[in-house]
Amino acid sequence: MASVASIGLETPWTCRDRKLMVEGRPLIMGIVNVTPDSFSDGGAFSDPSRAVAHALMLAAEGADIVDIGGESTRPGARAVAADEECRRVLTVIEQVAAQSDVAISIDTSKALVAREAVAAGAHIINDVSALTHDPEMVTVAAEGRAGLVVMHRRGSPGTMQENPRYDDVVATVRDYLAERVAAARAAGVLPEALAVDPGIGFGKTVAHNLQLLANVAGWRVPGIRTLVGLSRKRFIGALTGATVEDRLAGSLAGVVHGAMAGVDIMRVHDVAASLQAVRVVLAIEAERQ
Repeated sequence: MASVASIGLETPWTCRDRKLMVEGRPLIMGIVNVTPDSFSDGGAFSDPSRAVAHALMLAAEGADIVDIGGESTRPGARAVAADEECRRVLTVIEQVAAQSDVAISIDTSKALVAREAVAAGAHIINDVSALTHDPEMVTVAAEGRAGLVVMHRRGSPGTMQENPRYDDVVATVRDYLAERVAAARAAGVLPEALAVDPGIGFGKTVAHNLQLLANVAGWRVPGIRTLVGLSRKRFIGALTGATVEDRLAGSLAGVVHGAMAGVDIMRVHDVAASLQAVRVVLAIEAERQ
């Protein structure tokens, strides 16, 4: 397999005033859930001060980006009003921006939240609805010159895991992401600001997730960065029997695979361990005869 260094894009991911270059390894995006009902941490960082401390810790561990979200997107999650989402995340973004130089992503599908987050210091909008939930989102991204992640998802968090079916999951995801990239570009989002995410665990079975991970080149959109988030997800438990708290090894296996497959950004809970795993495997790969 080729390493990320050999197939990465030559230009940086442009996210407002940040130029994030994929050089030799994928960018590591650390997860900060400012929610009471996250699947992975059970609301451990729902208090803003704890969320800020966690984000700063992830930055100190080497995260290139911290992804701050105020609404859970786990299967079965309930929607959160925009004002409540803002209440949860804006103070965290402001304090992290004031105390660290780490790039900040806002994980939201609401234009109002994204606009306020960018004003507070966020550089990237991570929209799991791929601009379909709120028609104003693409305007916020384009006018703010923010980085923009568009993700494939079938259904809403409340329904997406109810018997998902695809004739060809890789082709379906590829076509959807290409269409969403085209829509964003038509609205003024620059190609160098865009990234695509296949949505591991979002309206997919274990087999669908594995097919997407095994065929990154099959859903890649030419000229656009790729992002994968698989950390601690349910399919790892289905494959191994591990509980959420015990899925570090499985998550690291996925991160290593992503780095070897040329994924540009890996979204993870465990930043230090992920960086260590990626650096070792790519150092070994660099010596391949």
